[in-house]
Amino acid sequence: MSSSADLASGSEFAALLARQRAFFASGSTRPAEFRERQLDLLRATLQRFEPAMLDAVQADLGREAREAWLGEILLVVREVELARRQLRRWMRAERRGVPWIAWPGRAEVRREPFGVAGILGPWNYPFYLTLSPLVGALAAGNCAVVKVSEFAPHCAEVMARMAAETFSPEYVTVVQGDRTVGERLLGERFDCLFFTGGTETGRQVMAAAARHLTPVTLELGGKSPCIVAADADIAVAARRIVWGKFLNAGQTCVAPDYVLVDRTVAPALIEAMRVAVADLYPAGCGRIVHRRHFDRLVALLVSGRCVCGGGYDAAQLTIAPTILTEVSPQAPVMQAEIFGPILPVLPVADLEEAIREVRSRPSPLALYLFTRDRTIQRRVREETASGGLAVNDVVLHLLASELPFGGVGASGLGTYHGRASFAAFTQQRSVLYRPTRPDFGLRYLRGGVPGPALRCLYQWLLRD
Repeated sequence: MSSSADLASGSEFAALLARQRAFFASGSTRPAEFRERQLDLLRATLQRFEPAMLDAVQADLGREAREAWLGEILLVVREVELARRQLRRWMRAERRGVPWIAWPGRAEVRREPFGVAGILGPWNYPFYLTLSPLVGALAAGNCAVVKVSEFAPHCAEVMARMAAETFSPEYVTVVQGDRTVGERLLGERFDCLFFTGGTETGRQVMAAAARHLTPVTLELGGKSPCIVAADADIAVAARRIVWGKFLNAGQTCVAPDYVLVDRTVAPALIEAMRVAVADLYPAGCGRIVHRRHFDRLVALLVSGRCVCGGGYDAAQLTIAPTILTEVSPQAPVMQAEIFGPILPVLPVADLEEAIREVRSRPSPLALYLFTRDRTIQRRVREETASGGLAVNDVVLHLLASELPFGGVGASGLGTYHGRASFAAFTQQRSVLYRPTRPDFGLRYLRGGVPGPALRCLYQWLLRD
């Protein structure tokens, strides 16, 4: 298995990609039987490494075993099982119509692998958000080079061991190392790239891909708003918002980033959220991944009045689940994605003000709405833009494998999960089959501009 120590120079990266490209060119990855076998191997590896994965998540992020099992292992297993079950259907060519001029031909669209895929994983859900794209890449018939995050070193080491014991390096290689290693890797030509992380780094990945015109999928983030209307079930809204926000110490790409609540129910919601924090997170909510991220979050605590939490432990890199009120839309906490256990609550006069506030910011990865009024649901759906929209809940749309997951604008480019993952790592290839006979002379245009009768005939011939 290759590591950053083994791949210290651009020439070694180039050699690695050349070996993978040669393996792909051999055609070994294309048959359905091969892909199914690799998915079975990955499923068995996940089962065998489960204890090591849970220990690594605890060591890197301080997450308790049940949350880690659900958020890191079960979701990957579901992706593997869905891909294994549906693979042959996804691979099946789709018939398309042809114009009469191509009669008696037939046409189809085939989903074909790109070749060598580059996958750059994040640290916040290191196994889930790195291995889920890998499932799509392997199901699609690609080889893969996976760069794991250096900010979750125990998880990175486990993934390197998993790959080394399961796949040959010319098929799947896990690369460890810091930002310099990632930049060196991006200097090489991949056939497709998949990146999960922050918007600024996403721009750098896209710029690197542009040098080779490499197709990219970018799973980014942004400030995901939560709108609570006056008619919402306040107790349920509070509990669900608090649960989704403080998962993994708020280090979740689709966590509610701020709440816009109708002024008439704001006091009730804030009190219900304070109670929910005490109930759901009595022992806190996990560890911040590194010092720089911790210091940035601590500086945001002065952006409003803490009605809940506000404490922190610099030695342990922990911050108590915090709810802020009296927050200005121009406050530092409202300028960029928080990505931590701090939740600003901003009262608004009405739905119009909430929609204006959402539309004044870049399109988020997720938008959450709590209301029982279908007119409000329709208005928010039609008058805002986001990667995903969940009504009367948070985060759970991420768990639906049949729903494509991704952002829009600054929150991402492209989608994955389930069949969408297969599509993300394949290209659509259009194929037309025709016999050599009959060969009608009418198709070969001669003479001047056709008259009205001939124009009508050509229009008819070009109809599907």
